[in-house]
Amino acid sequence: MYAVLKTGGKQYKVQAGDVLRVEKLAAVAGDKIQFNEILMVGGETVTIGVPMVAGAAVQAEVIEQIKGEKLIHYVKRRRKHSSQRTKGHRQHLTLLRITNVLATGAETSGVAAATGTADARRAAHNATAAPAVEAPAKPKRAAKAAAAKE
Repeated sequence: MYAVLKTGGKQYKVQAGDVLRVEKLAAVAGDKIQFNEILMVGGETVTIGVPMVAGAAVQAEVIEQIKGEKLIHYVKRRRKHSSQRTKGHRQHLTLLRITNVLATGAETSGVAAATGTADARRAAHNATAAPAVEAPAKPKRAAKAAAAKE
């Protein structure tokens, strides 16, 4: 059985046992995660989602967080300006091993949904903040304030 899943703005055709490099996800090595955005499930019968297949999921285990190969971006302006610039970049990636493709029953599996780092930061920001604890007054200031009130 295989599935086409969507993560990080890309689509991947996967089946159980595949090792996959995807855009960085908010998970650590050893975590089990589940992708719920499944576009198609294939096997004996093919199910195509409109736009997603309801109840389908792909479960994976995080192997490690890695960096991709270095990409060099070189710009050279000729003629009168004769300037040049070199920039390098290594993309953050997550290495996954696909463990299971579920055609149905994704809601009851109990595995945490895969979220990107931007989604995790947004969720942490929107979560209710802990109540602010007032710092105790400094002794000298408290004495001065009490003296000023008298």
